[in-house]
Amino acid sequence: MTKTATKSPQLKSLSDYIQERFDEFSRSQKDVARYIVDHLDEAAFLTAEELARRASTSSSTVVRFSQALGFEGYPELQQAAIEEYRTTIAASSANGGALFSFDHSELEGSLGADYANLEETARKLTSEQVEASVAALATAQRIVIVGVDQMAFFASYLRHTLSLLDIRAEIVASTGGESLQRLGRIDENTLVITLSAGRAHPLLLRAMKLALHRGARTLAISDATMSEVGEHAELTLYFSSNSPSFTRSHTALMALIQGLAHGLYARDEAAHKDRIRAYKLK
Repeated sequence: MTKTATKSPQLKSLSDYIQERFDEFSRSQKDVARYIVDHLDEAAFLTAEELARRASTSSSTVVRFSQALGFEGYPELQQAAIEEYRTTIAASSANGGALFSFDHSELEGSLGADYANLEETARKLTSEQVEASVAALATAQRIVIVGVDQMAFFASYLRHTLSLLDIRAEIVASTGGESLQRLGRIDENTLVITLSAGRAHPLLLRAMKLALHRGARTLAISDATMSEVGEHAELTLYFSSNSPSFTRSHTALMALIQGLAHGLYARDEAAHKDRIRAYKLK
């Protein structure tokens, strides 16, 4: 027999219902409750496992929290979150309309996750971190970007954006002889940048330790707030990569690279504008 909430969220918003029942929840369930209320736009499109990860708890706690509210399971709670978000979007339609409808198709779920990743990335970055990273890029005599597997593409894109500003960089994308030779030339005038998503490749940790040993500056760009590579880096930049799909989202990483390039351009726009105009990029 299907369980229903003792006070149906249809009679009031899910957020209001959660806040009304807040004192009844366990400590772990309160973590879930806070996350849903504060990040409803994200919760509406997250799986139970993803929500648990964001709330620093377990997926079983998310299920028990759903049942404590009177839902049969998490899908029913998620549908209530979608309904509240849809209502919020509809209420703002008079001021220009929604970006797209939120019936939670696969495309909309993916776009919703990307939107949330951009917000989460912006929320966790500080102006000091970004300014220090831009300054390091602008003053480095030599730049080595380490990105393996899927991160090799983003290493290449970062090198491309830097080249448009007449800043040369080298890429280490494998454990091959030529790549290792580039690492072997690291010195105190080098800025070593590592790009990682998920568990960092051993080559990244090797490059970071070598850079520290030789007195080079280091910048770790990672989707893990407690990245092993980041622990050895002088500078760190975080990006969120959550996704409902079978691959990680790299939208925030791409935006971060674009932001660093824009920061470099703005640092000395007069010096760069003619070169950029020659490329017909503005």
